[in-house]
Amino acid sequence: MAQQKSGEPRKLRTSVKGPLMFSTFWGVLVFFGVLIFASGGSARSPRFDLAFIGGVSAFIVILVVLAMLSMGHKDNPEHLGKGSGVNLSSKKPSPGHGGHSAPPAPGASDAPGDAPRG
Repeated sequence: MAQQKSGEPRKLRTSVKGPLMFSTFWGVLVFFGVLIFASGGSARSPRFDLAFIGGVSAFIVILVVLAMLSMGHKDNPEHLGKGSGVNLSSKKPSPGHGGHSAPPAPGASDAPGDAPRG
């Protein structure tokens, strides 16, 4: 549970205002969209019944989806960010693709292009 102290403003994730405003915006947008497009032209009367149904439906569906997303949120444990995972160290990578390289042959020089003179 969130550690909420009395008198302090809520965090964005635990606040109710954000999801309500987001759902209201989309509900009003759907209301006007259905009101305009469901009438079928300017000669017919606007369909307020369909507009209210669409707006309220959009408001409720979006609010429920946002509530489910906020309830499913879980912070990561602290040990995951400490670099204890695979491939998170800054060691030098091994020269071979498989992780192991063959030992150098005896007499082989380290510098490329050095050829023995004879």
